[in-house]
Amino acid sequence: MRVTEKKCLSKFIETIDGDIDQLLIQNADRQRDINLDFRVKTSAVYSANIEGNSVDINSFLNSEVSKDAFKPRKEIDEISDLVKAYEFAIENDLSEKNLLEAHRILSGTILIKGKRGKHRTDRMGVYDNSGLVYLAVEPENVNRETSVLFEDIHQLLEEELQINEIFYHASLIHLKLAQIHPFWDGNGRASRLLEKWFLAEKLGAQAWKIESEHFYKDNIKPYFKSINLGMDYYTLDYDNCIPFLTMLVDSLKGV
Repeated sequence: MRVTEKKCLSKFIETIDGDIDQLLIQNADRQRDINLDFRVKTSAVYSANIEGNSVDINSFLNSEVSKDAFKPRKEIDEISDLVKAYEFAIENDLSEKNLLEAHRILSGTILIKGKRGKHRTDRMGVYDNSGLVYLAVEPENVNRETSVLFEDIHQLLEEELQINEIFYHASLIHLKLAQIHPFWDGNGRASRLLEKWFLAEKLGAQAWKIESEHFYKDNIKPYFKSINLGMDYYTLDYDNCIPFLTMLVDSLKGV
């Protein structure tokens, strides 16, 4: 399924709980006095937490004041890199080239230099305690699948979309990049950043204050359960994607 397809849109609209326009207004009211710099840092902390980073927002903010007092430093540096990637995204247009640069930035601590900001050339699976959960697209097809995704993103950026459609496609973009799994590491972080980046292109800077990463972290079990649509890239069942797509809307209600 391509991210421009609307075959699940009607079901998505029927399933979402609340009017997105009204939820956006309520979210903006909650975020009015919150500095964008602070919200970017919380987004980075919670996105890293989803991937197993143990540093909380209080410790991260304190580490910026007293750089030598907090351990483990590697986890703090990992979040700092992700903050820089969000800041890059805020200042630059959404494109495939810029996503690669954002990945280069966010992976500064988690990957060796030669693999940052580059598509993987190895087979890649997702594992949990039970073993293999998901087998991503073959490395020889990563460039093609990623290029198709960004052709679709460009088309969506050019289209005049209704608010329901914007959130529907943003979530599909998040889902699709995670399924392609184009990088050796940092795929989840990049997918959540890409989702927010698309929203900001459509809705403006206020979208960066949506607490989606926080919501996903607080609901990590349904997040990982609903993102799993099949054992491999070619058997994904998009008829079951609605529970994942509606989580972004639910994040507007506050955490």
